[in-house]
Amino acid sequence: MKMKNKKALQKEAREKHRKFLRRNRKDEPELERNKPSKYEKPTILIVCEGKNTEPSYFRQFKLTTAEVKPIGEGFNTVTLVNRAIELSQKGYDQVWCVFDKDDFPDTDFNNAIQIAKTQNFGVAYSNQAFEYWILLHFDDHQGGGMHRNQYDEKINNHLKNFGLSYDGQNSKVITEEIFDLLESIDEKFEKDRKTLAIERAKRIYNRLSNISPAKEESSTTVFKLVEELNKYI
Repeated sequence: MKMKNKKALQKEAREKHRKFLRRNRKDEPELERNKPSKYEKPTILIVCEGKNTEPSYFRQFKLTTAEVKPIGEGFNTVTLVNRAIELSQKGYDQVWCVFDKDDFPDTDFNNAIQIAKTQNFGVAYSNQAFEYWILLHFDDHQGGGMHRNQYDEKINNHLKNFGLSYDGQNSKVITEEIFDLLESIDEKFEKDRKTLAIERAKRIYNRLSNISPAKEESSTTVFKLVEELNKYI
């Protein structure tokens, strides 16, 4: 029998060793890897009385860890809350109702707030109207009567300094340019205007009894919803 030369033996040994290593690797238990779980963002439903102003404002919040769904229903007070109850059946992590006092009866306005709270809904009301919240970004109007007919003029007096205007009679839309301004820094106070609005609205709210919001003009709890949305930016 012909003997294998030294090189052939070495080659055969190396091949056997490689096969041995491959076989052992196959036999080793694979480390269990955690399968990446699909992260579902919480959804926040915002049911708005107005069809334009409020939805156009809330749609522009750029949330990274939640999804916001503003809906303009055109309903008011108790009717709006009842509509929110219907919509909430689709399954949302949070439901908020956004509505105004306007000229609706005090009992309707107060009852709407109470019904929403019994449903564990958030309530962002304004007495008299949502535009009061916008005005607080520029003007520290600490409560006291101000008819909603005055809001547009006062808001536009501030916007004109930036070459902007708000059409509160027709389109009633918070444009991207206006929204950006609301988020910008007020150089006088060295704070962003949204923070100033929150501070001003909260100061008014804490000073009032909140027993009958329909009687507490001018006030707004929109700051509560905005603070909540800020958690997800």
